[in-house]
Amino acid sequence: MKENKNDILNRLFKENNLTSEDVFTHKHFKIITRSGIDKIMSKNSITITYNLIYNSPDLKYVIIKAIGKMGDKVIETFGECSPQNNANSYGVSMAEKRAKSRICLMLSGLYEQSVYSEDEAPAFNRNNN
Repeated sequence: MKENKNDILNRLFKENNLTSEDVFTHKHFKIITRSGIDKIMSKNSITITYNLIYNSPDLKYVIIKAIGKMGDKVIETFGECSPQNNANSYGVSMAEKRAKSRICLMLSGLYEQSVYSEDEAPAFNRNNN
């Protein structure tokens, strides 16, 4: 029997030791918390290297390239931060969190199921629901 989307999500959540505290719903998407991302990274022995691609002189625009590895699988993606998607003063850290979250979700198969991290966008924060 073929798995439907809910079956796939439930299987992936269980495989990654995620609990109801690690996942919440935002409109049409499932969102993983920061602690959930850390669980995914640990459970799958994901390693990530980061490269600061751009940091504007005013420190408001940041791009970080991340390369993540899980077993033989390697994925590259970016984390970005700008005044349009960040209200805090630590842009590099926020760009790193976004890159880390994307890598973990992509490598674990959750990203392709339309699951995102609360770090992806300010609107995805649990407090905004």
